[in-house]
Amino acid sequence: MSDATERPAADPDAWATACAEDLAAEKARRRAVHGTPPGSASEELRRFVDAVADKVSSFQSPLLGMAAQGAVQQFINQAKSAVEPVIDRNPDIFDHLAAAGNELLAAYRSAVEGDERRWTRGPDVPPDVNLKKSDEKANDPSDPRDEGPTPGNRIDLD
Repeated sequence: MSDATERPAADPDAWATACAEDLAAEKARRRAVHGTPPGSASEELRRFVDAVADKVSSFQSPLLGMAAQGAVQQFINQAKSAVEPVIDRNPDIFDHLAAAGNELLAAYRSAVEGDERRWTRGPDVPPDVNLKKSDEKANDPSDPRDEGPTPGNRIDLD
């Protein structure tokens, strides 16, 4: 073959390289627009502990003596030294706990969503047409459940 018809050797990872460059550019653009995205739950917990420790240690009260301020600082240091190894050894646990909290919140919302809709709906608003037949009795204006919870009463989730 002649030199004019030979092509340079193609990069076998050209597609992966181009995708990685595009992804890096998009991440940089989003950071510039929205700021730094939140880290994992363990990183957020570490930052929270550091922020609380900094805030508590910044309190300089004349009512507290030097011994009390020293005791507070010692307590903060002990708490941080107890939390740091747990975060370092088990960073995924905090992600799972955060996900579990989100699932519990979603379950609670779905349990009380219909009741909240009935409580906030005015008396002149017709019942929702998408409700099941069993829920029609609950939408009866004479039904005391439509008034919402009274102070001191709990919402029954069963």
